Amino acid sequence: MGVKVKALGLLIRGDDILVEAYHGPHSKGMGDYYRPLGGTIEVGERSHETVVREFKEELGLDITIDTYITCIENIFTIDHELGHEIIQLYAVSFTDSSLYNNEEYYFIEGIDGVAKWLPIKDVLSGVSTVYPDGIESVLKTFLEK
Repeated sequence: MGVKVKALGLLIRGDDILVEAYHGPHSKGMGDYYRPLGGTIEVGERSHETVVREFKEELGLDITIDTYITCIENIFTIDHELGHEIIQLYAVSFTDSSLYNNEEYYFIEGIDGVAKWLPIKDVLSGVSTVYPDGIESVLKTFLEK
């Protein structure tokens, strides 16, 4: 497995963050885990374009890039297989403010899954397992600004 280059969007509603919800094996064990929305950067595509494209492809929703936050390097092991990601992280918002009223958003492409609002306090405290590793400290620093 090679290094994957990804771009993710942090979308915040009050005290919650929008995440993809999963269940299965992950680097800390087995069970529920979460990740901000986004995906793999395609050749010739800017990372901010990836975030916009992924929200549109996965949920059918339009977003605006608010600001670049940081780059996270995530090295992990799942089922004895080493993974390595370089992640560009952006703060984003819905272009249609009425979308903040939804509690869940269903994927329209690729996977049978859901995106939902997760309390930021659960991310910061470690109650919920959220990837990539290091997202807690990035989120805390971002919110303090």
